[in-house]
Amino acid sequence: MEIKGKVALVLGAIKGIGRHIGLVLAGQGAKLGLTHHDWEESLPEMQEVFARSGADHLICHVDLTDRDAATAMVKTVADRFGGIDILVNNIERGGWPVVHGLYTQKQWDLEMATTLRAKQWVFEAALPWLKASPEAVVINLSSIAGVVGRSGPAAPVFNEGYAAASRGVSLLTETWARMGAPSVRVNEIMLGFVETRHGPQTRGWGLLTDAQKQAIVDHTLVGRMGTLDDVSRAVLFIIRDAPFMTGAVLRLDGGYVPGGEKMSPMPEGVERNE
Repeated sequence: MEIKGKVALVLGAIKGIGRHIGLVLAGQGAKLGLTHHDWEESLPEMQEVFARSGADHLICHVDLTDRDAATAMVKTVADRFGGIDILVNNIERGGWPVVHGLYTQKQWDLEMATTLRAKQWVFEAALPWLKASPEAVVINLSSIAGVVGRSGPAAPVFNEGYAAASRGVSLLTETWARMGAPSVRVNEIMLGFVETRHGPQTRGWGLLTDAQKQAIVDHTLVGRMGTLDDVSRAVLFIIRDAPFMTGAVLRLDGGYVPGGEKMSPMPEGVERNE
């Protein structure tokens, strides 16, 4: 898929992963619809970096948990640029146990509404424009919380509600791939510990002890946190280089899920074939 001239709608683009993906797509020549809701202190920087990128873009302030507002935002972007070819579903809300402790109903509902429901509202609204495109791509961003839950070194980071919602994203990915076929490819990037998501540039990281931080790194086979570039490379791969890939989950976690205790050498055994 040639990105230049395509219209990309990137959710949660005010900072971190969403902003970085938006800037990378801008560098590829895409026209951009960009959303934000909170983190208003980051808005001036968002406006500045996208203006500096030179890309034709539209920044929308919208509460995507509101179905009518999400639908109106999608229409605004499609009307402005004449359609939508790429949707990057980078919107979620996760409560760290070390930050929030036991769930309140408000926190649980917020995580479910943002991580699952908002994605559904945007996809439903965007699907007619995506289907009208000769080739279209949807990328859902999720978390390995949906696999590991509140366990091991991740226990202070992944709460049950967020983990359950993250697992639900994979069901949406498969369902939407069937709905979009054959011209709309829908795939998912399941993120592990990345610098701005679950990592050092997030609110809860400073509440972890040095031992807890190191345990997360030690459990990751490549021995480091993921970077924004790691994520954007995966996004570009799915858009440009994976035309036969849909309904799939690409786990981008540095080997956290299969990680853990170091393997011991193969034992000699009691019987050996000569």
